[in-house]
Amino acid sequence: MFSEDYRARAETLLAVARAKGLKIATAESCTGGLIAGLLTEIPGSSDVLDRGFVTYSNKAKEEMLGVTGAMIRLHGAVSETVVRAMAEGAIRNSIAQISVAVTGIAGPGSGTDEKPAGLVHIAAARAGEATLHRECRFGDIGRSEVRLATIVAALELLQSLM
Repeated sequence: MFSEDYRARAETLLAVARAKGLKIATAESCTGGLIAGLLTEIPGSSDVLDRGFVTYSNKAKEEMLGVTGAMIRLHGAVSETVVRAMAEGAIRNSIAQISVAVTGIAGPGSGTDEKPAGLVHIAAARAGEATLHRECRFGDIGRSEVRLATIVAALELLQSLM
């Protein structure tokens, strides 16, 4: 399903987490569960991956991760504030010690001047530590391409937290 490059990245991430005794949770909007899907492509991932939250709608972000409606109204679902809350909510609502969250505009052609297609916010959280954030502007390169680029960026940010 995923290329060898993607599988190798996932294997490396899982091996590092396993060696450190860390459990992972994902909170995904624009990728629709692809990050968790990639991790579960790797045999033995169940000892590291605790769970994945697919929170495509704002209501799901609120109900599953504790992102407030006021936060979404004030900053928008595609924002640094919301993605940080998603990552932290994934920690609170799981047994994981680390998490990664993504929210963005995969396109094509959707978005605004302020929030164009290809804009993705990624956050990685670790219990008891500061949450990391990365803003990516992939451009209007196509829906699948934005989602795949997001997976790579999310794994990199998550690994930097370990």
